[in-house]
Amino acid sequence: MEFSRRETLALGLGAVALSILPLRAHATTEELIAGFTGGADTTDGGVTLTAPEIAENGNTVPISVDAPGAAAVMIIASGNPTPSVATFNFGPLAAAQSASTRIRLAGTQDVLAIARMADGSFRRASSTVKVTIGGCGG
Repeated sequence: MEFSRRETLALGLGAVALSILPLRAHATTEELIAGFTGGADTTDGGVTLTAPEIAENGNTVPISVDAPGAAAVMIIASGNPTPSVATFNFGPLAAAQSASTRIRLAGTQDVLAIARMADGSFRRASSTVKVTIGGCGG
């Protein structure tokens, strides 16, 4: 496959234009919550989010969420470049509506858990996790 000068110039200009234009690749926290809830209001309580107050390593931060009666739970790390971390779906035969995982945090930030309850309501819980640099508390 051979390119003419004109085609090469067009490809180069197209690449430059794409690198200059601001691309909106990631949704904001509010957009993620609105997309999950369909715009419905969320209330505090009914969800327990367990996360460390201080994480010495932001690469593996253990979290767990417990939401009795939930059909789905969405975890959001608001300060990450991609805030949506995980969504856990629970079927009607689930023994417990709880999950635990390790997440990556870009820095000190809030971690949110939004639960869609079986009755259609939405509950939320949040926790602030301070990520230290090098384990020195900074």
